[in-house]
Amino acid sequence: MKRYRDMRGPMPETPVRPLPWIASLPEGGTEAMRAELVESAQAARAAQGIDTATPVAQVLVEWRHTAEIYADPELLAELTRDRDGDAGPVPCPRPGDGQEQDPFR
Repeated sequence: MKRYRDMRGPMPETPVRPLPWIASLPEGGTEAMRAELVESAQAARAAQGIDTATPVAQVLVEWRHTAEIYADPELLAELTRDRDGDAGPVPCPRPGDGQEQDPFR
């Protein structure tokens, strides 16, 4: 992961590297993602002495997964349908699932 030493100044209107998956976000998703990125960057800046972009990268990973869900109509329908009662047990994630992913792909 790249480290960004200087996180001062306003967040750019558009990301430095294009994020092609943004097109799959629902209406208002891009604005919500930008607000969350600003908030996480400000929190990282407030934690003086921490020289990492991990909080910002995590926000990008989470929003990319949101875009993946919206890009798949069947998955979106399954995850947004009304449920009757308990949906059952949820398996534990396998080691390495969803970890260390490049949020810019």
